[in-house]
Order: sequence, then C-alpha cells, then structure tokens
Amino acid sequence: MTRITEDAVLTFLAGHRIAVVGASTSKDSFGRTVCRALADHGYDVVPVHPRVALLDGRRGYPSLTDIPAPVDSVIVMVPPDAVPAVIEDAAAAGIHQVWLFKGVGGAGSVSDEALAACERHRIEPIAGACPLMFLEPVRGVHRFHRRIRRMKGDVVRTHAMRESELALTARADRDRQDPDPPADGLGADGG
Repeated sequence: MTRITEDAVLTFLAGHRIAVVGASTSKDSFGRTVCRALADHGYDVVPVHPRVALLDGRRGYPSLTDIPAPVDSVIVMVPPDAVPAVIEDAAAAGIHQVWLFKGVGGAGSVSDEALAACERHRIEPIAGACPLMFLEPVRGVHRFHRRIRRMKGDVVRTHAMRESELALTARADRDRQDPDPPADGLGADGG
C-alpha cells in the first residue's frame, strides 16, 4: 500500500468544493455518508453518479465532466475497474487532486491502473484510506482506524497535521461546552 502523508491530506482538504464519485441515494451508501460528513464540515459537496440527480438537497451530476463550475478535488468511491475512466474525466475537468477511497478490507478504488492513470495525467492521488479519518475532530471508529494506520506506517503524521488536530479538537470541545454563547458575552442570568 502507498503511504499517505498527512501534508497531502491537509492540501486535499484545503479545497472547498469536493466531488464525490460513487455517492448514491441508498441509505447504506458510504459515499452518501462521506458527502454528509464533508457538508457538515463546511465543504461544497458535489455528488457524482450516473443515476443521481439530487442527493440530500445537492444537485448530482452523471460525471465529473458534466459539473459546470470547477471542483478543487474528487473522492473516488467506485470499484477499481471503473476508476481509470474517472481519472480520465478528472483530467479532462482540470482536477489535480484525487482521493482513491479504501475502507476496511477490500481493494476500494485503489489499483495499479488507477495509480498509473493519475501519474500519466499528473494528478496527485491519495491512494487508500477513508477521508473521514481526517475530518477533525475525528472520533470513534475513524479515530481508531487512523491510529492503527499510523502505527503500521501507512499514514505518516506531520507537525502541520498535529497542530491542525489540536486546534480543531479544542474548537469542537468549546462548541460542545457552549454551542450558542450569547452575543453580549453575558450568561443566561444576565451577568
């Protein structure tokens, strides 16, 4: 497996408009779960699926080349044999960052052919892993999965990522303690 540097993850997640290829309306679709998580973190999510016109209030498109405005990056969540065509579409759409999804078990969207297509088009891939392992604050199974991947050396932690984790976790903790502070700075009792 290709190592994932957290600097590459930060660069990928620095974009605002992210397409998710393979998002569907099925209730058990993990692509749908990823779309929701990205939207919850403030991203402009663009679902891409040949048969999805609308997903959770977001307009869907049949392919990357059908999206009218540019996207910053794409998360690919389709079987490996379909990925080279998605990479071709990404190149045609001017997308230079691709995340080839891989969850626990199975090949996910990673293959030698997909990586070769990325290299051919000078597209920066994140090959493997789940993006939810990096949407701070990371909790539950995704936090555990990231920790295991770090211990195995599949994910290389960087100083920049550590600082990002600390800042976002602190902000989430503050929000959880007082999700709606009064605008005047006074407590509920007026003082």
